[in-house]
Amino acid sequence: MSAPRSAGSARPGRRTLGAGLALLALPAAGCLAGCSATSPTGATGTPGRAGGGTYTVWDPYPQYDGTSGWVKLLDTCGTQAGVTIERTGYDTTDLTNKALLAAQQGNAPDVLVVDNPVVSTLAEAGVLTTTAENRLDVSAISPNLLAAGQSGGDIYGVPIGANTLALYYNKAVLDKAGVDIASVTDWASLTAALEKVKAAGKKGITFSAIGTEEGSFQFLPWFWGSGAQLSRLDSPQGVSAVALWTGWLKKGLAPNSVIDNTQTTSWQEFATGEYAFAENGTWQLANAKETGFAYGVIPVPAKDGGTAAAPTGGEFVSVPVQQDTARYATSQKLVTCLTGPGNSFATATALSYIAPTEQVQTRQSRENPELAVWVKAVKAAKGRTGDDLGTRYPKISEPMWGAVQAALSGAKTPERAMADAQAAAAAAIR
Repeated sequence: MSAPRSAGSARPGRRTLGAGLALLALPAAGCLAGCSATSPTGATGTPGRAGGGTYTVWDPYPQYDGTSGWVKLLDTCGTQAGVTIERTGYDTTDLTNKALLAAQQGNAPDVLVVDNPVVSTLAEAGVLTTTAENRLDVSAISPNLLAAGQSGGDIYGVPIGANTLALYYNKAVLDKAGVDIASVTDWASLTAALEKVKAAGKKGITFSAIGTEEGSFQFLPWFWGSGAQLSRLDSPQGVSAVALWTGWLKKGLAPNSVIDNTQTTSWQEFATGEYAFAENGTWQLANAKETGFAYGVIPVPAKDGGTAAAPTGGEFVSVPVQQDTARYATSQKLVTCLTGPGNSFATATALSYIAPTEQVQTRQSRENPELAVWVKAVKAAKGRTGDDLGTRYPKISEPMWGAVQAALSGAKTPERAMADAQAAAAAAIR
């Protein structure tokens, strides 16, 4: 394993920090419903270079104050490492931009918790050290979750946990329609269930297809579940996923409102009790308990059966490049404390995530059986920047969500929409 390099060391294959500042952060689609977009609150310090016995931690959780389990865990890890933690919580997009600027100024935080699709952006900009450089053990991490933090063959952090998408269902609506949830195993059986629900006088399924990364996030389980790959949007499989959603709208099995729905407004539709299904995430569990009706959760089915790969939400804990390389040893202790086997359960619980290791996932399912289906979904999930897409992913995602919008609105056929999207993506990543 190589020793950590200083901020001035050359790193083959990475962009300069100046170039990195031009990169835009990818929205945290998997956390849009659960993370505040307000200015930082509850920060236990101010951003900037800390010295001596103080170590800075930046995270994308401005909604957590000093009384939260997350901040208490940070303080505990600091105490164990013999240092004081100065923590600041930022909105996700703001955090990425500030991290790029701070790295350029030689003023990066000691530990950075960042949304997983942003890892490749920061890595290519030369902001982050690798796990090998800081001797961070990732051997127990589920490979599908770890992949989101890989770029150019290196790993740039440790997953702190994950959330993903699944299908919530209203038991009373399905009972009225005579639908056995066990029969819903693929696209055909799901569509048949929606048709029965409509015939019984209720509404079928709601989801978010808004023209933003949030829409791509919700579309990906169906896209990947068709067998399609992001490198070819216009494959027959990819077109079939768009055609599935388009067909639901044409048949009245999904509302036209999905075109503008965020995950929050989609959830609000489901919470009325009129819908049989809603595609949404782990972060809605607390809200599900408040709906007043009996509900359940199943993984998003793949086209021909089985569990579709849904995109992973969640963050990585990384160590930014420092001019003072002597700080790395303590930073490594802090990251290990937050992500190691001793505290991984507490970290995942504090952040309402599924843990990134099978050992802790098993404990979560045992202590809270309601999480078992989410553990299953996370095991099948994949990172949006995986398949070595890295910073090319946003250039593919935007044409993809545009294609979905065009098809759902009737402006284009699914075939034409995806063909145009593929052409746009290919031109953007040349």
